[in-house]
Amino acid sequence: MAESAEGTSARRLDVRLVPTALAAWAAALAGTVAPQPWSASICAVLVVGALGLTVSGRKRRRRGMWVRTTSSTLALACVAGAAVALHCALDMAWREQGPLAAAAARSDGVVITVRVTGPPAALSVPGHSGESRWAVPAQVEHFTSQGNTVTDSAAVLVIGGDAWERVRPGQSLRTAGTLGEGKQGQPEAAVLAASTAPVLEADSYDPQQTAARAREQFRTASAWLPLDAAGLLPGMVTGDTSTLPESLEAAMKTTGMTHLTAVSGANCSLVLGGFILLARTFRLPRPLAAISGVAGLAAFVVLVGPDPSVLRAAVMGTVGLAALTAGRRGRSLSFLCLASTSLLLLDPGLSVSFGFLLSVLATLGIVLLAGRLASWFPAWVPAWLATGIAVPLSAQFMCGPAIVALQPQFSPYSLAANVLAGPLVAPVTILGTISVPLASVPWLAAAPVAVAGTSAGMVAAVARFFAALPGAAMPWAEGPVGIASMLAFSTVAVLVTWSLLHPAGFRVAVLTFHSNIMKGLESLERPASCRAALRGAGRRHQHLRRGRGRLKPCANPSGRNHQWLLPRTPGPRTSRQTTPDGATQRLPP
Repeated sequence: MAESAEGTSARRLDVRLVPTALAAWAAALAGTVAPQPWSASICAVLVVGALGLTVSGRKRRRRGMWVRTTSSTLALACVAGAAVALHCALDMAWREQGPLAAAAARSDGVVITVRVTGPPAALSVPGHSGESRWAVPAQVEHFTSQGNTVTDSAAVLVIGGDAWERVRPGQSLRTAGTLGEGKQGQPEAAVLAASTAPVLEADSYDPQQTAARAREQFRTASAWLPLDAAGLLPGMVTGDTSTLPESLEAAMKTTGMTHLTAVSGANCSLVLGGFILLARTFRLPRPLAAISGVAGLAAFVVLVGPDPSVLRAAVMGTVGLAALTAGRRGRSLSFLCLASTSLLLLDPGLSVSFGFLLSVLATLGIVLLAGRLASWFPAWVPAWLATGIAVPLSAQFMCGPAIVALQPQFSPYSLAANVLAGPLVAPVTILGTISVPLASVPWLAAAPVAVAGTSAGMVAAVARFFAALPGAAMPWAEGPVGIASMLAFSTVAVLVTWSLLHPAGFRVAVLTFHSNIMKGLESLERPASCRAALRGAGRRHQHLRRGRGRLKPCANPSGRNHQWLLPRTPGPRTSRQTTPDGATQRLPP
């Protein structure tokens, strides 16, 4: 009995942190889009609300556990929202009033030293047929403006020519150009129009610089593979998509496999699980195994580059590790809310990131639906196959409406493609990660690169096969109509999946639903008197049931003559005479 109760509590959905995550997300969204005074006002209002809920909860302490829990939950949500709003206010104040923002407001020409924080992205310039333009996110180290050298750490977006295509995250570069003001809602404090090519600064040891060289060596070590494998393998292992063929990228986008072209949460989970398994193999205790897993995941993040998507996946993996170490596997939703709130506290700009939204929705689908979908399969289906189908299916159900809002098309083969490519991700990630430190000696990395490259080539073949099928990219409605229709389609798809896997239960559910509908229609068609009579009959039936089936005489007869219900006997009718009270009856002679 205790085990049953424990299992039920482990499966119970804990929603106490859902208001906290929603409040943090709303405050981050408002603080990112609205001006700086609004963020300060939101912070003040939420602080007052948290204090009021705390005082109210203490006054109502005697009214029950539910009232105290509700007050504490809402107070925590207000605190989280206030912290995010305060972060937004301080960040926006520094971005609008810092030295770099002041120089950008004057459109000063500067000589600046920046550290690259992300890969370069190509820009399309309408009507421009000359050299291409590239946007490079970076962080300022120091700059010289109007004869003064200022040290700063604000974010800047560098716009340059073809020479900026070859820069890599972690490099420290010096260039010259003209500053301009950043756009509202963007994390960059200024935009630098670079007029010179970047010059690499010879600085001291930097982990990001070392990671950039390791990524370059790994890309070189895998260059002998076929074209698709050589382009996809660095992307799946280190997030380097610079050599990915455009046709393969389009095929993976068509089949809904774009998340495999770069490092995602699945990669971080595999790396984390690999380090934990290795530590447990050497019989290390659970805390030391957790520490080794976190250290290995941190090294992997430095290797790939601290992009927002990688940091998001790493934080969620760390929170999942905390859940596993604490032995609270039934509170996955709480740990997802905790991860989302932590990421928004660190970077409120994630609230407007479409990748962050998809990551949260995919994880939410896995938390809410994957276990139920896997349990729907018959007993003869292996658990690994049921899980392999349930995980991408649940993630696709949740992400479908959001994907349609960004790209109004539907891929009917997305589920099949992801299910076939899923088992290939593990050898690519594990063997590819092992190959990165060995890439400095090419012959040592040849064997793991060959196996990982073969698996990556098979992933590319799956994407190209399904992208070439008819109807691979079906058009879909745009705007709210498309989102609502995709939401309805996902709901119907879940019901159809359940009905196919449980035909008997589906038949019972349909018959029960039909019976309830018919009862409701019949109750609407009957007049009020019939409904009252039926209610009275129901009460008498309950009275008889309380008597355990024994009939009892009625204490209040109605006085009506019920003999008219008896059948008539043939022959002449005889009148029945009644004798008045006090008279004697005369007998016939």
